[in-house]
Amino acid sequence: MSSPYGPQHAPAGDVGAALMMIDSRLKSVHAGKTGTDPEQQALIDQLTASMGPEGAKDLLDGACTLIYMFMTWLRKAHEDHGKDVIEYVVPNLVATMRMMPKSVSPEAIPMMAGLVIAAGTGLSPNLWRKQYGDWTGKEMNPLEVTAFLLAEHINRITDDPDFATRMVTEALSSCDDD
Repeated sequence: MSSPYGPQHAPAGDVGAALMMIDSRLKSVHAGKTGTDPEQQALIDQLTASMGPEGAKDLLDGACTLIYMFMTWLRKAHEDHGKDVIEYVVPNLVATMRMMPKSVSPEAIPMMAGLVIAAGTGLSPNLWRKQYGDWTGKEMNPLEVTAFLLAEHINRITDDPDFATRMVTEALSSCDDD
């Protein structure tokens, strides 16, 4: 039975822009930079300011699509080893977010955990979230952190610092070819 929260009913959004932001954060962390690089932050701010409301919504939908793609990959990888993705990914994600109080308020953690669980069970994160009302400004950093942490988790599992980005890029390229 199809769910109204299934990914086939959700807008993909601007996955390319969302991926660029996450990849930029990943590269910054792996370069050993602490905090946000002012130049990088200025570019991200310029990008988001140039988008307007519809572009910002597309970026948000793109981030949710990334979370869905990352959780789908993680679910398949865990199933291949007879493990439950929710059991192994969500507690680690929540524990990490709890150690990041400047980026993720404690109030946002349950929503982000629910978002990841929805994606891990095959539901669209953005449609699942929509049932609770509009996104809030306080959820934007936690959403970015969630996508970042999932990408970083995938990169650690594969022992490849670019795997998550490459996986999405290849999926986008194959969509363009179709």
